[in-house]
Amino acid sequence: MKQEVDPNRIIKDTVKYKPAYILRYRPILLFSLILLIKSAVAWFVVFSNGPSWSMLLTEIPFFLIVFGLIEWMSSKRKILYYMIANLLITLVYFSVLMYYKYYGVIATYHALEQADKVTKVGESTYSLLDPYYLFIFVDIIVFMCFMFRPKYIAIWKTRGMRRMNPKVLFGLLSVSLALCLFNVWPNHASMNENTKAESMGLLSYEVYTIFADTTEEEELIDSSEITQKAVNELKGITEPSQPLHWAADKGRNLIVVQMESFQNFLLGLKIEGQEVTPNLNRLAQSEFYFNNFYSNAGQGTTSDAEFVVNTSTYVPHHEAATSSEYMDKNLPSLPKLLQNNGYQTVTFHTNSVDFWNRKVLYQAIGFEKYYDQAFYGEDDHIAFGSSDEVLYAKTVPELARLDAAAEPFYAMILSMSAHHPYKLPESKTPIKLPERYDDTLVGDYIKAQSYADYAMGQFLDGLRTSGLWDNSVIVFYGDHQGLPLYSLGDDEIELMHEIMGREYGYTDMFNVPFIVHSPGAGQRAELSQTGGQVDILPTAANLLGVSLQDQLHFGEDLFNQTHNLLPVIHFLPTGSFINDSSLFLTGEGYSDGTHYNLLDNSETSGGSTEAEFTAMQRLLSLSNSYLLQLPDRVATEDAAVKE
Repeated sequence: MKQEVDPNRIIKDTVKYKPAYILRYRPILLFSLILLIKSAVAWFVVFSNGPSWSMLLTEIPFFLIVFGLIEWMSSKRKILYYMIANLLITLVYFSVLMYYKYYGVIATYHALEQADKVTKVGESTYSLLDPYYLFIFVDIIVFMCFMFRPKYIAIWKTRGMRRMNPKVLFGLLSVSLALCLFNVWPNHASMNENTKAESMGLLSYEVYTIFADTTEEEELIDSSEITQKAVNELKGITEPSQPLHWAADKGRNLIVVQMESFQNFLLGLKIEGQEVTPNLNRLAQSEFYFNNFYSNAGQGTTSDAEFVVNTSTYVPHHEAATSSEYMDKNLPSLPKLLQNNGYQTVTFHTNSVDFWNRKVLYQAIGFEKYYDQAFYGEDDHIAFGSSDEVLYAKTVPELARLDAAAEPFYAMILSMSAHHPYKLPESKTPIKLPERYDDTLVGDYIKAQSYADYAMGQFLDGLRTSGLWDNSVIVFYGDHQGLPLYSLGDDEIELMHEIMGREYGYTDMFNVPFIVHSPGAGQRAELSQTGGQVDILPTAANLLGVSLQDQLHFGEDLFNQTHNLLPVIHFLPTGSFINDSSLFLTGEGYSDGTHYNLLDNSETSGGSTEAEFTAMQRLLSLSNSYLLQLPDRVATEDAAVKE
């Protein structure tokens, strides 16, 4: 008779006589080693110094807590629970990698709120993926291949079933928990999220943010303290009694053109004698051109820019404005302000209005009508909708129709063809780049923006031939960065150095153009005072002669101010801001932060004051408190916006 083999005896003998097999039969060691390798990959991408010995003291204790609890509570299906924990932690690391590549900050649970957007911008998301990132999933694929094969199921059930000594397990959990707390608590006051995550460990930081957000809710500032006077004092400005260019364009239309991913360095750029953006170059040379202008968008990028421009307030720090509580509020806005002054209001975008919750945004800020994919169709499809050529060709006749009415109009137009990852058909590329630009993000970006400029030229021609050019204030600006520093490889960094003539940096990344065509103001000028998207509302209102006396705004009229403070939200650590001369990047606080000169991105000293640092945080709190304490929108307002 064949003697039955006792699997437990085999395991016992194997461990006894072959210590190397401990990794097979002590899964806590095997899976901790696997996750340590994955954490090293994440640290290599996210932290400038890469993996370090400190990683062992910050990441391993978290693994041991998770796996120790599995050992403590499970006697059956233990390997399955290890695999599930391994998968979940791997997904956290992968999310951190992918998020950092675009946003430059550590993803937290807040990013999960935008997970549905990933499927809608798949090509853009996949372009951020370096092949070696997939290395962290190799072990999971191997486990999956084995665990569902019948002959291995019995073996997996027996392996690792031996319980750890309770005293050893209790000691392991106690020491690991103490180490995690030791890593977290001394670093919880740091303002720099990346530094905080490095000091705490990526996984401990993720858990910390959940507890911190639930226990440290921001206290709202009393509405009586939120006044225009308070805002102006914090920014250090005084509104003039007789502003320059006041009502220079009273009664004229307002057309606002938001240019997808358009950065300021493109203007005037030539590559081997070819102008990248000839149409916008001519525009900047003939109109009011603000060359020291910056994006105020956050996690919501394009839709955040729409929100900021139309409300002159700031976006939330941890989420897109269109996904925030702000959308439930009766928001004072540019469309509502102009409607009260006899304007029609309408917005144009070739993507679906449901993307980034835009339909709710338009209801909240009060646009009377929107045109989206249903109007433009799928003709000449690029990125997420019809091309910019189609956008402008179908929009100009609608603008002309609005212009024929007795009352003026406000129209917002969003271009989209130059959307990340900037993959255009060859037939849409009006510029021929040298071979060294092939298959690079920089090359694709320049080609896409050259096409966007070509389409813009057709739009400008349409405005002139229709008579709209002479009867409208027309604003052009970039919505957000197109080439995040965090997404560039070594060869792309070299290309940017060649283009800029120096190192490409934070100040270049956030710098977008702002061009104003004002028939009434007349003269052309290049203006260098610091400005941001939050300033567009008061600047346009000044030209149109529309009073803001009863409307709180955090921006300022750039024709009448020379001093500014601008937050950099989400893409840099909390507390980072731009003033008249530099970009300040927060350290653990103000004293160990870094200043970058706005002219050449060089590190500089004394570029700001701690009073400005404090004022900027107060401005953000005022904005958030103001918006959250506004009256809720009533249900009847939801039907106001029309297709």
